[in-house]
Amino acid sequence: MSDLAELWKKLSGAKYPDECKSLLKQCLTQELFDQLKDKKTSLNGTLADCIRSGAKNLDSGVGLYACDPEAYTTFKPLFDAVIKMYHKVDTINHPKPDFGDISKLDFGDIDPSGEMIVSTRVRVGRSHDGYSFPPCSNKEARIDMLKKTEEACATLPGELAGKMYRLEGMSKTDEQQLIDDHFLFKNDDRMLGDAGGYADWPIGRGIFHNPKKTFLVWVNEEDHLRFISMQMGGNLGEVYKRLVNGIQELEKKLTFAKKDGYGYLTFCPTNLGTTCRASVHIKIPKLSKLPEFKEFCEKLNLQPRGIHGEHTESVGGVFDISNKRRLGLTEYEAIQEMRKG
Repeated sequence: MSDLAELWKKLSGAKYPDECKSLLKQCLTQELFDQLKDKKTSLNGTLADCIRSGAKNLDSGVGLYACDPEAYTTFKPLFDAVIKMYHKVDTINHPKPDFGDISKLDFGDIDPSGEMIVSTRVRVGRSHDGYSFPPCSNKEARIDMLKKTEEACATLPGELAGKMYRLEGMSKTDEQQLIDDHFLFKNDDRMLGDAGGYADWPIGRGIFHNPKKTFLVWVNEEDHLRFISMQMGGNLGEVYKRLVNGIQELEKKLTFAKKDGYGYLTFCPTNLGTTCRASVHIKIPKLSKLPEFKEFCEKLNLQPRGIHGEHTESVGGVFDISNKRRLGLTEYEAIQEMRKG
């Protein structure tokens, strides 16, 4: 409790919005704090585990992380408030998963000329059911999750088949190749670090990919799992089909955490729901220079960012454009929102 008291003192003492304007700061009132401070999940997750990063980093945008899948139930009043504010919804009523009929997609290559789109990527996050998220996880659990995932990936058929590269003990040759391919994730985000994201680094982390480097699985990066389908050019249909096939194959071996009305549960509440992010790297040097560019994207529920991720700049007029909404729509609708936008 002393840890929680210190965290609450720092968070509640910060002036809004000058010193802290995170969603956590806006949603966690004294009344709500008193209501939740003594609660625990069955995996021993506490309120302190959920707010630690946001209290230590007053410049956080969100500031709240789930300690484990049960956090969304045990600390429901706080998580619901943050979720509604971030996802801009009045009620939390996420539909059941629906990837559409991938044998009858009404889209394929969205840039047949190849003049605009450099590459296409679709990813989802998943959490192993019954395991804590980074704030409460431990070395044994991370190793166990990596082992289970590696065994599941070993059963992938056809073009999905590949090899798992464990970060612990990785050879310099493999490490350099993964860096060159922009596949290797790092431990350099202080907000994630303060939420336990890099504990026991690099133990229990791994990257799986097929020989063509078009299907990847990240293990214990931020979420327990990230599944990624990608390729050069604009064939969204091929990328999406490959991802759905990969998810369906891995679901035969692994059980993922989800909750009715919330969809698939993730470490950060900004990703839950479909957890789906579909993006293209697209050349738009003229459009991106218009003063109303960001507003234009906002109206289409699109999110523009630099090609090296959030908070990075565009390079040569190439932007990463993705669907912004994760919650309150199906996976198929999320893909269509990016495509039509």
